[in-house]
Amino acid sequence: MTRAALFDVDGTLVDTNHLHVVSWWEAFRQAGHRVPTHDIHRAVGRPAEDLIAHVLGEDRDKDEDDSLSDAHKTLYGTYFERLTAFASAGELLRTLAGQGRQVVLVTSAEGTELAALRRAIDAEDAITATGSAEDVEQGKPAPEPVEQALESVGAAPSDAVFVGDTVWDMKAATRAGVPCVGLLCGGIPRSDLEEAGAKAVFRDPADLLAHLDDSPFGPDG
Repeated sequence: MTRAALFDVDGTLVDTNHLHVVSWWEAFRQAGHRVPTHDIHRAVGRPAEDLIAHVLGEDRDKDEDDSLSDAHKTLYGTYFERLTAFASAGELLRTLAGQGRQVVLVTSAEGTELAALRRAIDAEDAITATGSAEDVEQGKPAPEPVEQALESVGAAPSDAVFVGDTVWDMKAATRAGVPCVGLLCGGIPRSDLEEAGAKAVFRDPADLLAHLDDSPFGPDG
């Protein structure tokens, strides 16, 4: 039996959600779109195309998607050297790895962005595998990223727990049959996470670590 701990990264392990919001807001502004940051925040965690569709609508000029995505990447890239993990994020991963779980990062980030996130977490010794946007055709809330993560370490859904901070994380894990834990540090309300399928909700990685035995990672989870 292979036990796995699957983790979203942005807003879950690293404090980046609001940096993404500001970067997307500026990308939209530069393209002549006035959009509320609240709408952007609700879509963070989805692939770029889906986020743009959520904010601008399906009837938008889709020829603009690539330039908006490129602008966001450029703006967000200015933060790479300053990204900060949430307190105890690395310790949480090392603790779970020490308990025999295969730790897998499940993220839409790739390339230099993913490398910057991993540097911020600073727990390379605990991470078994990473699934990025390059590995799947559909991002969250589709189950494919979670299913790919399970396959990468040979774990069954019932032997894994997924930790994330958005409704898209909860929906992806639930659709893949994996119990999920929600964290509030990404800025999404507890009620939204629970409605989307979270079995338990904690404040942040430090809070989850402090209550690990009472979470789905615990003996009675």
